[in-house]
Amino acid sequence: RNIEEGGSLTIIATALVDTGSRMDEVIFEEFKGTGNMELQLDRSLFQRRIYPAIDIKKSNTRKEELLIPKEELGKIWLMRKALTDLNPAEAMELLVEKLKKTKTNSEFLKSMNK
Repeated sequence: RNIEEGGSLTIIATALVDTGSRMDEVIFEEFKGTGNMELQLDRSLFQRRIYPAIDIKKSNTRKEELLIPKEELGKIWLMRKALTDLNPAEAMELLVEKLKKTKTNSEFLKSMNK
């Protein structure tokens, strides 16, 4: 983490939504506002055996500008913008294909210049 003299608290939680329960929705919305990262899974990707079954458009990190170097952040934003033009299956398949060709995130981001 990019925190000077700061501690770190990591809590991983899951929430099942679309259950029809108003209480589930209220609890989910309450917790949603406290986290700094949201990873949304996509059942249709899972059913098509596309892994990881992540909905890239709906997943995000708040305050990422404090965690990621500026030169990398710009490339990440460009990549997300390009992926949002695709449907979730196409986006995940393309991202996984490109990631497999590199060994590190830094190498992956540098490859975007080509």
